[in-house]
Amino acid sequence: MAIHKSVIKRQRQADKQQLVNKSVRSALKTVAKKVEQAAAEKKADAAKEALVKAMKAYDKAASQGILHRSTASRKISRLSATVSKIGAA
Repeated sequence: MAIHKSVIKRQRQADKQQLVNKSVRSALKTVAKKVEQAAAEKKADAAKEALVKAMKAYDKAASQGILHRSTASRKISRLSATVSKIGAA
């Protein structure tokens, strides 16, 4: 590794940001899991509420650059499809 001050600082910043990004991605998985659990239990109202929270979280992560916008869109779409299936049934 280089011994330049700027490289050392950039590495320190990258390490901090990696921890932040990791926690956000973990929270996204938790939010998605809540939507899927509510859908599995056929609780339409709870699933819709959880879906709204999940959509907001995924959109925010995409706008911050933590996730690619296409990835966020795909995940939101799949969760929406899951919720809409229980609404129709």
